[in-house]
Amino acid sequence: MKKLTVKITPEMWRAYAQILAGCVLGGVAYPLFMTPSAIAPGGVTGVATILNHVFGMPVGVTSLVLNVPIFALAYRNMGRVFAFRSVLAMALFSLCIDILPLQPMTDDPLLATLFGGVLLGIGLGLIMRGGATTGGTDMLANIIHRKASFMQVGTILFALDFVVILGAGVLIGANEALYALINIFVSSKVIDAVLMGFTANKACYVITEKWERVTERILSELKRGATHLQACGAYSRRDRPVIMCVIDRTQLGKLKTIVREEDASAFLIVTEAFEAMGEGFADLNRDH
Repeated sequence: MKKLTVKITPEMWRAYAQILAGCVLGGVAYPLFMTPSAIAPGGVTGVATILNHVFGMPVGVTSLVLNVPIFALAYRNMGRVFAFRSVLAMALFSLCIDILPLQPMTDDPLLATLFGGVLLGIGLGLIMRGGATTGGTDMLANIIHRKASFMQVGTILFALDFVVILGAGVLIGANEALYALINIFVSSKVIDAVLMGFTANKACYVITEKWERVTERILSELKRGATHLQACGAYSRRDRPVIMCVIDRTQLGKLKTIVREEDASAFLIVTEAFEAMGEGFADLNRDH
């Protein structure tokens, strides 16, 4: 019989480290901020928070119990690695909510809403970056979508969270429901930031008659690569390359100076580059 071996790569260590850190950070958001202020931020943990307020049931264990049937229904559509990581994340996240002996940091519900949303968003974002999920309404939304494909996942997810918030408004209070809406907004923005990366990189597009000279100065003075995108002016009907380059935020002023000195009538577009991978930036082969 062949001996089964599992090769543990640095990417796997990094993924599980992110899941562990995410479970701890997301979990502590509840005892530190959200549970004491009865903030039910939608989803399964939101239902668990409502049950905690009404019946005194522990948030972590309750959310874990509620997640089990949802996970069982969704399991067959998951890959083995994703399923294993999600089970681990689901269990750790729920345990961190209940077992960490933490006292509330504030009795101000607005502060609890904001800081709880930030911590929860960082935690969930790290868990997702590690290739896992904590279960909840996102899985349930996908299950409903497969049964009723005419309904979009985002619409279903919004409806489920809205029902939870409505329940919080009825069973806890209108103020707590409004705080929960703020909490969801904050945490979703933080999740996006974690997933896309906290970056200082800018993607720049330069349209100029002096494209050769501008390109030379980008290569020599900024030490950055550049790409020529073939384009045609809609008014002039002339073919002209567009210079595209990704630079550090600190180099933006220098790029503007280069473009201005070479062609004062040039057109410069600057956008956010949420992630830049490859030579001169993050390792493309690294599991983020």
